Amino acid sequence: MAKKQFKAESKRLLEMMINSIYTNKEIFLRELISNASDALDKRWYLALTDDTQKVDKDDLKIRLTRNEHDRTLVIEDTGIGMTDKEMENNLGTIARSGSAEFRQQLEEGAENIDIIGQFGVGFYSAFMVSSKIEVVSRKAGTDEAFCWTSTGQDGYTITPCEKDTVGTKITLWLKEDTEDEKYSEYLEEYTLKNLVKKYSDYVRYPIIMEVSKSIPDPSDENNDIITQEDETLNSMVPLWKKQKSEITDEEYNEFYKSKFNDWQDPQKVIHYSVEGNLSYTALLFIPAKAPYDFYNADYKSGLQLYSKGVFIMDKAKDLVPECFRFVTGLIDSDDLNLNISREILQQDRQVKALASSVEKRIQRALEDMLKNDREAYEKLFDNFGLNIKYDIYRSFGANKEKLQDLLLYRSSKDGSYVTLKEYTERMPEDQKNIYFASGTSVEDIEKLPALEKVRDKGYEILYFLDAVDEFVISMMNDYNEKPFRSVSKGDLDLDSEEEKKEREEKAEENKDMLTMMKEAIGSRVSDVRISSRLKDDPVVLVSDEGMSIEMEKVLSQNPDNRGMMKAVKILEINPDHPVFETLKKVYETDQEKLKEYAGVLYDQACLIEGLPIDDPVEYARKITDLMVQASK
Repeated sequence: MAKKQFKAESKRLLEMMINSIYTNKEIFLRELISNASDALDKRWYLALTDDTQKVDKDDLKIRLTRNEHDRTLVIEDTGIGMTDKEMENNLGTIARSGSAEFRQQLEEGAENIDIIGQFGVGFYSAFMVSSKIEVVSRKAGTDEAFCWTSTGQDGYTITPCEKDTVGTKITLWLKEDTEDEKYSEYLEEYTLKNLVKKYSDYVRYPIIMEVSKSIPDPSDENNDIITQEDETLNSMVPLWKKQKSEITDEEYNEFYKSKFNDWQDPQKVIHYSVEGNLSYTALLFIPAKAPYDFYNADYKSGLQLYSKGVFIMDKAKDLVPECFRFVTGLIDSDDLNLNISREILQQDRQVKALASSVEKRIQRALEDMLKNDREAYEKLFDNFGLNIKYDIYRSFGANKEKLQDLLLYRSSKDGSYVTLKEYTERMPEDQKNIYFASGTSVEDIEKLPALEKVRDKGYEILYFLDAVDEFVISMMNDYNEKPFRSVSKGDLDLDSEEEKKEREEKAEENKDMLTMMKEAIGSRVSDVRISSRLKDDPVVLVSDEGMSIEMEKVLSQNPDNRGMMKAVKILEINPDHPVFETLKKVYETDQEKLKEYAGVLYDQACLIEGLPIDDPVEYARKITDLMVQASK
């Protein structure tokens, strides 16, 4: 038969397809196995609907045969086969697939059969590794067989041939090795077994290949005999397709550890199926610990994507939101539109709908864990809570309503975790704000002088231990209309009217002294004033409205920001502390010494807040002088 040109496409288009569409050459085997599985589905469906075409399901299989000497790889199936006309339509027209038409015929009233191969392009991926392809096929219900042959260059030929059994046999003549590409690896037993395991492990029909086995030599116990035996390379039944009641915890754990390269059991398994306009099965896992590189910029999140049990892509980041990127696992869907190479998800409504559905399921699972297994949720939050916080900040508060009830903070009540809901539910009636204090540890925060007055009022204080915490609440503003308020910021407005009046009187009486201290400290503070928040400590450094001192410390960790972004600081003095009486006496007798005292108190306040002091040597000299003077 004369050679025919490819229909509808030029030689240049074919070259572009086999060299540009796919980014990974090894997927050719996935595509050919998927097509074989598709053909087996069709034959099984035919057997169910046509009494003359009965077939034993055990006879439906896919066989791989490798011949290193001839550099050929054979993929053979016992599927429905093709006539010469179907070969011309399906193999002679690029980007055409009988599977899509077959599936369309099933949509109305017929039994649903999963069809993997919906892209005729997939077959041509084999030309990435082959210099020549031969397809021999015999259609079920016929005695005729035909041979399709092409080098992928100028066209193809279809000729009658002999084939004893129904099905399709594809023979690939692999290209010669080059410095950059080792095509002969696709003839290696180890490589083929790994590729089947990676991409086609859950194809529902057995994929068989003859493999080498070592058995003891009966005539010589010191030697082994190498034999060749058939081995089924795929497991066929995906774990996630089984009923949850049929799966043990051990099976879930072993699957997770082997599939996602973790040595620990997952903390939580989320396994469910959805039927409807968008049908899919999800098997998701929350790791017991954060991966070592989880908070690195180059960490890749995402879920594995399968289509009808065939592995399509790893790390599909569009399927899981950033706030839950610690969730790993897989999605198996029949309905997603993939691009022509099946390597990239199309950004369409289906993808967004699937991602939204997955997000809601994860959210629901976390809320359920928080409610019913608090210890487990606190462990999860220790590992991944920072990621949830970051997402509120990163989204400029857009995700506040969704995520705020998943946040946990250590509490001044007993050091344990508390949710914002729990905090507000046990607030006294007269409490207007949600109070917080920032630091690097619970122990350090509890030493802060600024906590004293809030504690005396009986108000609970949230401990912000992560650098991002204050940035998060700056985006949230409030929780259930209760504003967040730092114990170290602005006027806490906790005094009674009588206390306010007394403080104002002391401030007025000592106005000149406070002004002199302010002038002595200079621009480092915006004011020196009488404190309403101190009880036992002499001084405290607080910030005015705007950036807090804790924010300044976080931002100054970046050398580019150092010295540029500063909180407006106020030095507060405790009027009930003995040092205040000392200051008043010094003001009356030695105003130069008062200025020195002001500098010492400012430096002390900086050290309490964890801020660097401007001149440590000068500070040490002043302390020494004070000690010497006190001894006289």
